Amino acid sequence: MNVEAGNDVLHEAAFKPKGRLLKDLIRDKWLYVMLLPGIVYFLIFKYAPMYGLVMAFQDFKPQLGFLESPWVGFKHFERLFNEPQFFMLLKNTLILAVYNIVFFFPAPIILALMMNEVRREGFKRVIQTLVYIPHFVSWVVVVGLCYILFTTENGIINELLYRITGDKIAFLLESSWFRPLIIGQQIWKEVGWGTIIFLAALTGVDLQQYEAARIDGAGRFRQLWHITLPAIRSTIVILLILRLGTFLNTGFEQIFLMLTPTNREVGEVFDTYVYVKGMTQGQYSYSASVGLFKSAVALVLVIGSNWLSKRFGEEGVY
Repeated sequence: MNVEAGNDVLHEAAFKPKGRLLKDLIRDKWLYVMLLPGIVYFLIFKYAPMYGLVMAFQDFKPQLGFLESPWVGFKHFERLFNEPQFFMLLKNTLILAVYNIVFFFPAPIILALMMNEVRREGFKRVIQTLVYIPHFVSWVVVVGLCYILFTTENGIINELLYRITGDKIAFLLESSWFRPLIIGQQIWKEVGWGTIIFLAALTGVDLQQYEAARIDGAGRFRQLWHITLPAIRSTIVILLILRLGTFLNTGFEQIFLMLTPTNREVGEVFDTYVYVKGMTQGQYSYSASVGLFKSAVALVLVIGSNWLSKRFGEEGVY
């Protein structure tokens, strides 16, 4: 009798998680239905195209397809690493990627913290709307605005400089101004949109902590340093890890539109290089190998940064 009772307990324990899982699925069925479009999107546009990576190890011919194109192993990777332009491309891409981490990544955090200190809700909503709008402007328009502002021929900025100093600066032609313009455009366009996640994280901060801090005599800055920042630290770490996953993705459209013969030495990056080799010259296998190299670097950075975050006591992405 005791043996049978014990077997019943074991049987119930073994099947209880499955029953709980089924109940959870039934209870949250509409949430999973809403999740389906996102899953389908990633399956079609992210996972299915990964089959095409095999062309990086082939001498791909469109008329032969993936199955009949000859295999060449690591030939295209050897060509990439021996290419005279490789170190120039790597240098330009790394510099822009580091600038993104150093200057662009903290910008939404700082703006979100500033907006969180605004107490008038109406004024806060107006500011949020204004800083969100540039996200919906295409890069073509952003670069066009940049040309209108900074061109030496009737550009607003250069006209002001000329009236103040008597000189004009060729912002769009001088290579030394290329990277500051790229980072400035990214900050103007995306900083407002990037505040959404941080503002959502800030809504979870317990207001009683601020009241207790004020009673103890803490000012705004000390409340920010000891309450607000620790509350969103995990969010910052996760977004930083995800940002490292796109470390070498400096953005094709923006840089391609800003490139000129005079700034190509500092502006040519892997993204524009892949476009030239793959789309204009038809070197599909070689351009696929460049893209696979970027993906491999991104994977290593995500795994390494996630491991470091856990070593320092943070949650990480997985």
